[in-house]
Amino acid sequence: MTETVAEILDACRSGAMTPADVVARSFARIRAHNDPAIFITLRAERDVVAEAHALARRGDTSLPLYGIPVAVKDNIDVAGLPTTAACPAFLYRPEKDATAVARLRAAGALILGKTNLDQFATGLVGVRTPYGIGRNLFDPKLIPGGSSTGSALAVGAGIAPLALGTDTAGSGRVPAAYSNIVGLKPSLGLVSNAGVVPACRTLDCVSVFALTVDDAMTMLYVIAGPDDADPYSRPRPVHAVGPMPDGVKLGIPFAGQRLFFGDRISEAGYDAALKQLAGLGAKIVEIDIEPFYEAALLLYEGPWVAERYLTAKALIASAPESLHPVTRQIILAGAHRSAADAFAAFYQLEELRRVRDRTFRSVDALALPTAPTVYTIEQVLADPIALNSRLGTYTNFVNLLDLCGLAVPAAMRDDGIPFGITLLAPAGADAALASIGRQFHHGSGLPPGALTQDQSTFVSTPHRSR
Repeated sequence: MTETVAEILDACRSGAMTPADVVARSFARIRAHNDPAIFITLRAERDVVAEAHALARRGDTSLPLYGIPVAVKDNIDVAGLPTTAACPAFLYRPEKDATAVARLRAAGALILGKTNLDQFATGLVGVRTPYGIGRNLFDPKLIPGGSSTGSALAVGAGIAPLALGTDTAGSGRVPAAYSNIVGLKPSLGLVSNAGVVPACRTLDCVSVFALTVDDAMTMLYVIAGPDDADPYSRPRPVHAVGPMPDGVKLGIPFAGQRLFFGDRISEAGYDAALKQLAGLGAKIVEIDIEPFYEAALLLYEGPWVAERYLTAKALIASAPESLHPVTRQIILAGAHRSAADAFAAFYQLEELRRVRDRTFRSVDALALPTAPTVYTIEQVLADPIALNSRLGTYTNFVNLLDLCGLAVPAAMRDDGIPFGITLLAPAGADAALASIGRQFHHGSGLPPGALTQDQSTFVSTPHRSR
């Protein structure tokens, strides 16, 4: 099967496939998969095929993403396509691509369309959207994860081998875990946010979804780099991915600090993943994770909620009913934050960053569950804020502490649901994490995404967000 970026590139460069063939296959899979909640805006197949033919005529098969279809989260601008951030009243039509999208096009990628998300990238559940709830690829009763829901589903279903998401609190990692794919959250500033609708502008990252770690890094090499259009862009190099270091030290929480909220299957999955890492030669070191949990609490109690308010401020003032009710409730909490509150949070965060530094003097990276558990759609609709918060247990602190992250599949649980882990390290260690994650993922022996699942047995969920 020609599924990964590397395999598709080999086929296109050898003449076994053409970019137009690859695009036609993507659209055929969209029709066969039959989930209208993956894309908010899907380009006309004839237009993408025409671009594929034009790309082939130019003949530069050396382009790093030659003929590769890509899906783009709908809070990232694609010229000529509407950007909605999953809020119809917010819709606008950008005249230029986001920097990351422009770099993808220059590398030979072909954009399929704009994918569904938790509105204004506020959520880890994938149900806070008026465009329908995307179908979990392994159990349609379960949430698909968010906020980069459609992007993760597109990759997991084999529609596109790559997709762009964003990640502020775990939006590029949680849905990756639920779709059995790789989610790469780069170091802050490594990828330009120019042309991205902000969630928390000081914390946002454009993220990558892929079937393999190598494919994710191929995409990262293309989109990374400083950009004068983004004042938060930073000139951080992305190194080549080498072999997994001998004796790498991986930090894990003390046994009494591990949170799974009663999910014994996920707890067992994590234990098995740690044994696999130890079998690869990693040294497992227990650490105090409580300061990281403390940092996570700041995300929705501190000034970063006020950052979310800034993006939707005008819309809330003019048409508050146009926002999803849960999204509106969360964002409105930032409307009355004081400068004193903000500085108190900044001071606390700096203290916690010192703890971060001490922790990473004793370990090279952290190895944590990507999500502690998974919930049904009905459970999340009934208790939307508390359950969403639980899903961010191991993700919410990451950008606040300026860490990079790599979510990789670990195993299929006994109930047929995927379980994944995330590797975390200080900013700039993106390639170092890839060296560990690549070997771990390969050793799991898992098939990519849900490509072996018979999706025809699933019926699209009738649920609409509320």
